[in-house]
Amino acid sequence: MENLLNVIQSILGLGAVVILPIMICALGLFFRMEFGAALKAGLLVGIGFSGLGLVIGLLMTSINPVVEYYQAFGSGFTVADLGWAAVGAASWTVPFAAISVPLIIFTNIIFLKLKLTKVMNVDIWNYIHFLVPGAMAYALWDSFVIGLALTVALSMVVLFLGQKAARNWADYFGLEGTTCSTLSFIAWVWPIAVLFNKIIDKIPVVNKIEINMTKLGDKLGMFGDPAVVGMLVGAFLGIITKQNYKIVFTMAIGVSAVLILIPRMVGFMMEGLSAIGTATNAYMKKFLNDESNELHIGMDIALGLGDPGCITVTMLTIPCVILMAFILPGLNYFPIGLLTGVCYTSPFMVMCSKGNLFRSFVCMVVFYAMTMMLANWFTPEATAMMRATGVEVTGMVTDGMFGLDPGCIAVGLINKIL
Repeated sequence: MENLLNVIQSILGLGAVVILPIMICALGLFFRMEFGAALKAGLLVGIGFSGLGLVIGLLMTSINPVVEYYQAFGSGFTVADLGWAAVGAASWTVPFAAISVPLIIFTNIIFLKLKLTKVMNVDIWNYIHFLVPGAMAYALWDSFVIGLALTVALSMVVLFLGQKAARNWADYFGLEGTTCSTLSFIAWVWPIAVLFNKIIDKIPVVNKIEINMTKLGDKLGMFGDPAVVGMLVGAFLGIITKQNYKIVFTMAIGVSAVLILIPRMVGFMMEGLSAIGTATNAYMKKFLNDESNELHIGMDIALGLGDPGCITVTMLTIPCVILMAFILPGLNYFPIGLLTGVCYTSPFMVMCSKGNLFRSFVCMVVFYAMTMMLANWFTPEATAMMRATGVEVTGMVTDGMFGLDPGCIAVGLINKIL
């Protein structure tokens, strides 16, 4: 078991940028594509994902002066925000981590064969969204069986929800043949975004407010262009945080570049995925003896970031999240790690708001207030999980994942009740 875990950790240690092209290429070969076509598809997806990671890095670098400005006001935070990468890495050390990966993949294939789902989840690097709740349950209740069962069960949940969301996902973002299979977003952000929009629909006047990128472009001309919107948002953030003119200009160009480059990177990914999708659907129709069958490839939530509205809403939300660290009652940590995940919440918020930037922004702010409070509330459970995985932590710790992952929230609530 330990050898299997070492092999899996070594493979995952290569990172999504390396794993994804290999997986897509292997998937293409499995579905009877020619080697050259499968290799090109894998490389295009890998290139797009690599570029997407670089652009997200540029986004975080661009807004870093804003984070530092607000963080300088803070003092007295007694809980450390570890960040999702540290929490995810720790979850791989639990005893059932090695066996969970083949079990999840095997279960997915069985579900496809039995026609229980039409989603093939290739989002292996995000298995941490299943493993962290499993590790949390294992730490709190000292049960290998419960931890493993929860991990595999959550992997099934995303298959059904991913299938349910596939049509709206593909129609809104233009990502035909794909769906989201990242647990925290498909099983938590999406339902909440739907609920928030239903609530807004009931509020007079507010339900009539509509601002979207298309209308901005029509009414404001060049000032509604995504590149110009990015420049203005970046400059605005620099000015309100009293940056010098050099940093203001750097932030303006950085955010503008992000809005333009992300759709280009997603375009590369979709070029590769479209080829895989065509081959996959043709094969699955024969494999499942169902001419009407359509397979959806489950992908990272990052695929939805190609919509300019997502990054625009993200940039407006980040300073609000920072400010809430000083406003929300009883908050004991500064959400430095949580900030890196704000952009990934925006796709479902924007999709459910049908591109309405006002609604998306309101939903994002309310959602993150709730997420921060939950992560703060589950600090004892988060700390127990990290210590059980062998990670040496000093004092109390938490992370946004403990307020964002529905599995963690469920485990935390059950533990509080018990």
